[in-house]
Amino acid sequence: MIPEIGQFALMLALAAALVQSVLPILGASRGKVMWMQSAIPTALVQCFLLAVAFAALMRSFIVSDFTVVNVVANSHSLKPMLYKVAGTWGSHEGSLLLWVLILAIFGAGVALLGKNIPASLKARTLSVQAWISVGFLSFMIFTSNPFDRMYPPPMDGNDLNPLLQDIGLALHPPLLYLGYVGFSIVFSFAVAALIEGRVDPAWARWVRPWTLAAWISLTGGIALGSWWAYYELGWGGWWFWDPVENVSFMPWLLGTALLHSAIVTEKRDTFKSWTILLAILTFSLSLLGTFIVRSGLLTSVHAFAVDPERGVYILGLLGISIGGSLALYAWRAPQLEGGGLFTPISREAGLLMNNLLLATATAAVLFGTLYPLFLEAITGDKISVGPPFFNAAFIPLMLPLVFLMGLGPFMSWKRADLPGALQRLKLAMAVALAAALWAWWRDTDGPVMAIIAMGVGGWLFIACAREWTSRIKLGAVPFAESIRRARNLPRAAHGMTLAHMGVALLILGMVGSSAWKEEQVLFAGPGTVVEVAGFEVRFDGVARVRGPNYVSDMGSLTVFRDGEMITTLDPERRWYPVAQMQTTESAIRSTLAGDLYVTIGEPAADQASGQWTLRVLYEPFVNFLWIGTVFLVIGGCFSLTDRRLRVGAPRRSKAAPPPQATPAE
Repeated sequence: MIPEIGQFALMLALAAALVQSVLPILGASRGKVMWMQSAIPTALVQCFLLAVAFAALMRSFIVSDFTVVNVVANSHSLKPMLYKVAGTWGSHEGSLLLWVLILAIFGAGVALLGKNIPASLKARTLSVQAWISVGFLSFMIFTSNPFDRMYPPPMDGNDLNPLLQDIGLALHPPLLYLGYVGFSIVFSFAVAALIEGRVDPAWARWVRPWTLAAWISLTGGIALGSWWAYYELGWGGWWFWDPVENVSFMPWLLGTALLHSAIVTEKRDTFKSWTILLAILTFSLSLLGTFIVRSGLLTSVHAFAVDPERGVYILGLLGISIGGSLALYAWRAPQLEGGGLFTPISREAGLLMNNLLLATATAAVLFGTLYPLFLEAITGDKISVGPPFFNAAFIPLMLPLVFLMGLGPFMSWKRADLPGALQRLKLAMAVALAAALWAWWRDTDGPVMAIIAMGVGGWLFIACAREWTSRIKLGAVPFAESIRRARNLPRAAHGMTLAHMGVALLILGMVGSSAWKEEQVLFAGPGTVVEVAGFEVRFDGVARVRGPNYVSDMGSLTVFRDGEMITTLDPERRWYPVAQMQTTESAIRSTLAGDLYVTIGEPAADQASGQWTLRVLYEPFVNFLWIGTVFLVIGGCFSLTDRRLRVGAPRRSKAAPPPQATPAE
């Protein structure tokens, strides 16, 4: 009965979305207030109905209702409760339901919180949001129903992919979707503004908090996925330029450019075309990622390998969304530009370079991701575009961007004094030189790009600290006055500093764990000692242990340094009999200086010898990756809670055309 309630709620949600997609936008074009206001209750009803449907599916997983095909395919009665819940979004159908639920949540958020948004813009925005809902709800109901029944039901389910039975990946999809789908509301704002024919600083102020919320979530989701790959897959890496990783990274890059572009539109009434185009392209890349992982083009541990015919439906949605919005942009773009002029040496020019570099980096990642797919479709040849290409194309674009991140806050609007700004950054330049020399001294044969990156990272961290201390006049006024100034600073200023410092820490983690990693791979028997990075790791043997739904071969290793025991490590190889799959569980000793990382692999052919494949790595500074990400997320949250984004959003000038007016042809 509960699955039928969920199915019925889905159908009612589609009906509500159809009404929301038509009536409010017609009301905006005809000046009918009641029709425009209908967007609010329909958005709330749609959100409620989808929440009911999602709760019905989750309940089916929790109680192991094996009359539901989706539960049979992705759960098992012995699975821990956390992963039963996570199984709700662990499949194509369940994750698609989460997708449309988050889509509706953002629409309901605008309906409830957008009180200062003009009625016509709000109505058009919610109608565009409903267009997206209609597309994905119809796709789900007609091709990917999460409530399909199975009679007679089996005695038990097939279990969830063991690699996905992990706390990191249980939380990764919801966060990632909040980012992916969150950019839909920014897309809807952009299309609504194009239909209305008006983009101004007030519009940018309304868009910024939604952009920030999506960006924060996507940042956290990508970081959780990277952390999961690092400790769960047993490869000893945190990023592999996998196509499925790339399709989440590309919206993040353009979303970052969008955040900065919206600031210029808000403060200087310029970059309007940039902001609108970035809003369209960011969500378009989210849709592209949805197509790639659900079309059957890729087989990956975090892709949904489904019937390729379903991909045709998503491809149609992709074509309509991207093609229609870009056609509308091409029609309206000539009317958008305006605002203040600026010189080539100014904060606006720096942010323009920011947009160009991030857009170019996104294009490079997009090319490397899609080229193998196009080549295989055209010629049948299979090739792999891996880290060498992406590192060669991406890193040289990022280094000047990071330099501009440190310099930009010292540049004034319209016209800046570059020598004066550099004069204030002498300490940052000295630290950059010292960091580069230290990197060179640490490994004179190390990659040149790693040495340069360390210098640029040091530059950015000190430049951020210098900018923040200059704002509060630390050292120039009494300390109590500096504290008062810090308290009175807008939260967005604190957020910018934390986020940019987070990037500097990310660079330290990326360079250290990539350029200076040490690794030993060997067959080891009881008593074998491996030396790596000054540690002595003794292999003590393997014991068989049982988990709730798996059997594990657990290794035991003792770690020494300078003859003194430091810790013990227990890596595992787990076998999941229901899913007939094996996983590797790494054991990690973490410090700020680096991680000692151990995995065990296959046993030797002669099992009587007690030898196992042992992999021991030392990853310098890798934890600065996660610390830097925390800085990024906290910085984004500080900015999101800025009073200017919560209350007092500007209202449009009374001299402006009435919001109900039909856009000029």
